[in-house]
Amino acid sequence: MAETKPTATSSAAKQTTTSVQPKKSSNAIAWIAPVACLVLGYVIWRFVIGADDNFTRPDKAGGFWPAHEGPKSGFSRMYLGGIIVPLLIGCFLTVVTFVIERLLTVSKASGKGNIAEFIRKVQYHLANRDVDKALIECDKQRGSVGNVMKAGLRKYKEMIGNTELATDQKVLNIQKEVEEATALELPMLEKNLVFLSTIASVATLLGLLGTVIGMIRSFSALGDAGGGEAAQKLSQGISEALYNTALGIGTSAIAIICYNIFTTKIDAITYGIDESGFTLTQSFAANYK
Repeated sequence: MAETKPTATSSAAKQTTTSVQPKKSSNAIAWIAPVACLVLGYVIWRFVIGADDNFTRPDKAGGFWPAHEGPKSGFSRMYLGGIIVPLLIGCFLTVVTFVIERLLTVSKASGKGNIAEFIRKVQYHLANRDVDKALIECDKQRGSVGNVMKAGLRKYKEMIGNTELATDQKVLNIQKEVEEATALELPMLEKNLVFLSTIASVATLLGLLGTVIGMIRSFSALGDAGGGEAAQKLSQGISEALYNTALGIGTSAIAIICYNIFTTKIDAITYGIDESGFTLTQSFAANYK
């Protein structure tokens, strides 16, 4: 009677466990920051830009939207741009908040030192079959590329001592470990970038909306005035309405520039992660046939 041997598939199934653990992270800033920035935007517009001392004829009654007149400076004239102005200020503050948040996150994910140099050091140690020194380099890197490489190296070291699987199956296990580690790192890098891309579009539209509302108010005021006074009110209204456009375009420009900077940095990290996975699989296939 022929002896029954365990199949490679069943052996491979025993090696599919992973050391990669999901990261616990809170994203409360995603819903707290926009609301807080909009509230702060209104406070700045109403109580800083719209302070009574900034106008020759302030509306002492106050309220949600005081009808101040006679701004003393260009800064206080921004108040007359209307209720869209605090929304634009809130958008600008939201951009600043998420730029700082993404800057800290991406800087941490980039780790220490040059990514290409780090990968070359790991390749050198793997070529000398010294996995422990490669792991030490990962601890020094302290970035997303180092985290992915470290997860792959642990599986790499485990597969070296495995005598049940074929080389191709060991390489697949290493590749799977790298893919799982990558799946945990990439969402952290791309998180909250949607706020920058959204504000880049919305801020311009809000600015144009504020301008249109201001123009409507300006032309409506022409019906109550005549002669030189009408021309004066029209030119003043147009000037005030264009503050909305300036704020909207400026905020949008900053959001677009920062978004492109961050995506470029993230692409560089992603490329390093891909290269690290390729390095591990190719090194194992070459050294442990």
